[in-house]
Amino acid sequence: MSVTEAPLTTSRSASSTETPAPQRFVSSIAEISDVRFAEPERIGELLATRRRRTIAGSDGRLMIVACDHPARGALGATGNRMAMANRTELLERLVTALARPGVDGLLATADIAEDLLLLGALEDKLVFSSINRGGIQGSAFEIDDRNTGYDVRGTIEAGFDGAKMLTRIDLDDPATVATLEAQGKVITELNRARLIAMVEPFLSKRVNGRVVNDLSPDAVIRSIAIAQGLGASSAYTWMKLPVVHEMERVMAATTLPTLLLGGDPDNDPDETYASWQAALALPSVRGLVVGRTMLYPADDDVAKAVDTAVSLVR
Repeated sequence: MSVTEAPLTTSRSASSTETPAPQRFVSSIAEISDVRFAEPERIGELLATRRRRTIAGSDGRLMIVACDHPARGALGATGNRMAMANRTELLERLVTALARPGVDGLLATADIAEDLLLLGALEDKLVFSSINRGGIQGSAFEIDDRNTGYDVRGTIEAGFDGAKMLTRIDLDDPATVATLEAQGKVITELNRARLIAMVEPFLSKRVNGRVVNDLSPDAVIRSIAIAQGLGASSAYTWMKLPVVHEMERVMAATTLPTLLLGGDPDNDPDETYASWQAALALPSVRGLVVGRTMLYPADDDVAKAVDTAVSLVR
C-alpha cells in the first residue's frame, strides 16, 4: 500500500514563493515500526502539520470510524474472538474505511491513531481520542474503568477534535462512583478547552460474572439522564448511544447532539442497517460511530459496508 505525499498546511500568504516541505508519511505499514524505532519525533511533526477540518462540515452529518476496542482486550468480531488481533490487517481495513467518500473521521487510542497518522490516513479528518480503557474485558475490575488512554492535555496537544468516554454504570458495583467522578472532571476539562466530550453511557450489571449492558429503552434513558449531567458544563458534550427499541422515546431524553454506535456485527446486516436508518431520522441524531460492523462485515467487504453506512447517514 502506498501513500502519496501531501503539502503542509501553511500560514504564509498565497504570494509566498517558498515551497512547503512535503509531509513525511510512510509508504507502507511495514515502515511504521522503523519510524517508531528511529524517528519517533516524526509523529509529533505530522500531528503539528496535519490538515484539519470543521466539525459540522457541509451538511452537519458525521460518519466516524471507531477502533478503540483492542485497548481493553476486546478483540472479537463476527464470531471470531481474535478477529482484531493482527495489527497489520486491522490497519489495512482502517485505511480502506477512512478513504471511502463520506467518512469524516476516526475514534481511537494513541497506538492506532498514530499508526494511521504515519500512513497519511488522517488528513482532513476529524479525530476523537479514547480516554478510559482501564476496564479490561472480562476482568474483576471491569467497572473500575480508569483513564488509561489519552488525557485532555494529550488530546489538545495532538490537535484532535474531542475525546470519548465509555460510561458504564453498575448500581451494584461501588467502583461506579469513582468512574463517574473521574469522567465528570474530564468532561469539565474538555468543555473548558472547547473540545467535544463524547459520552457513551450504559446501565450495566454482571451476569454469571460477565459485565452485560442493559439495552432496554428505560435503562438507556436512565443512563442518558445520568451521563448528560456529568461535568461543570455540557456546551461541548455529545452522547454516543446504542440503537435500541423505542428510539424515538429514548432520544426524547436528551437535547445533546448524538451519534449512534454500531455495536458487534453479530446480527443480520439488513436488520442492523434498517434500525440505523430509522434512528438517524430522529432529531438530534447527527450520524454514526461504527467500528467492528464495518471493519469486519460478514461478507468481508469493508468498502461495501462503509459505503452502505455512509448512504444511511447522508
